[in-house]
Amino acid sequence: MSTSHAAHPDRLLPADPGTRDIARRLLAHVEDLPIISPHGHLDPAMFTADEPFPNPTALLISPDHYLTRVLHTAGVDLADLGVGGHEADPREAWRIFCAHWHLYAGTATGYWVEQEFEHVFQINPDRISADNADAIYDELTEILARPDFRPRALAEDFNLEVLATTDDPLDDLAHHKALAEDPTFTPRVLPTFRPDAYTKMYKPEFADNVTTLIEAAGDGQTGYQGYLAAMRNRRQYFLDHGATSSDHGTHNADTTPLSDAEAQRLLDKGMRGEATFEEALAFEANMTYRFAEMSQDDGLVMTLHPGVYRNHSTGAFQKFGADVGHDIPFQMEYTRSLQPMLSDFGENKDFHFVIFTIDETTFSREIAPLAGYYPSVYAGAPWWFIDEIDAMSRFRSYTTGTTGFSRYSGFIDDTRAYCSIPARHNTSRRVEAGYLARLVAEHRLTEDRAADIIVDLIDASPRRVFKL
Repeated sequence: MSTSHAAHPDRLLPADPGTRDIARRLLAHVEDLPIISPHGHLDPAMFTADEPFPNPTALLISPDHYLTRVLHTAGVDLADLGVGGHEADPREAWRIFCAHWHLYAGTATGYWVEQEFEHVFQINPDRISADNADAIYDELTEILARPDFRPRALAEDFNLEVLATTDDPLDDLAHHKALAEDPTFTPRVLPTFRPDAYTKMYKPEFADNVTTLIEAAGDGQTGYQGYLAAMRNRRQYFLDHGATSSDHGTHNADTTPLSDAEAQRLLDKGMRGEATFEEALAFEANMTYRFAEMSQDDGLVMTLHPGVYRNHSTGAFQKFGADVGHDIPFQMEYTRSLQPMLSDFGENKDFHFVIFTIDETTFSREIAPLAGYYPSVYAGAPWWFIDEIDAMSRFRSYTTGTTGFSRYSGFIDDTRAYCSIPARHNTSRRVEAGYLARLVAEHRLTEDRAADIIVDLIDASPRRVFKL
């Protein structure tokens, strides 16, 4: 029997004994509910192929930018961790990780990894050290060779009911179709329409992407009208393959629409590579508005997560590419930026719009008031840099007084690290139990009402908001 602190039944629950007892009872209502994961970045091919994971490093280190960025702060070369397709000795990368394990103390990543070791692999995380690196690597290698540790079996073990991926608009979604038609695989793996590569003029591949998109799905039209037609057609293709949402990672939250003539002028400049950054942002803002317009028609839930300076390190981007941990948040503004879109579409309760942020200062100042008025708006769960224990508690405190509990997206794990999914969702459930227990202890809620609320937050909210 494990003596690890990661196995303690009261982990993350309130320290006060009376409040902790309430939290325990509330947690019991939700701890074993199925996982609903409406936004993430796993490759659906892993479930169709269902092959063993190649080694512990490829599973737990190389794809997880939360984990590798901590090692990078200590001067570790990301290439030595197998990041960005670079060849690396997986055992040596594992030794590097174990030698730097002390760096993860107090971090959300450290907590998740401890939970993975303890609850997924049944390995005591207190053993992690440079001295034990090879022994743990060998244990994990044996575990990953077992049939019950292939992707499909783990999905069943994790109690994974719904998993949404993030997909290019021109993806044929063949893996999603195969999984949907496979009676032996019960989790729902849903595609998500992610058009960013076709809306950002400031990316060098923009013109080639748009040309391919219009040729493939523009109904024979050209220019801006062909571009809009192609977007609509591909959204419908995603809907036909089970998608319930579209995901938009924009530079800022601007939603100012353009006339068709002005949009065509900017598109022409973008296709020639002549658009200024300001013009590119104006076109992106117009498309955020147009995607909301499309959501009015086709019913896809629209999620927006702006405010990230992508690929902040030029050197890292040139060497490793995108999505390897060097995206950095900046200060955001929502109220004025979203006004054009919400003024036109926000009163429609059938239009579901989920706002995410990495700027915590906006939760109580802007996002909660917006979600507390517009029937279409939901406050997205803490995401990315604020997807951690204390920030989750702050989110609940910042938003609940204005929005109550009904305007919440449900927990979002946003992960490429498959084995962290159960740890992240369990973390959310424990934080919610602790927050609600405090309200009960302060006689602000009855415990029966808190029990109803926590089940709604964990299970009903993501189903309702993401139209599952």
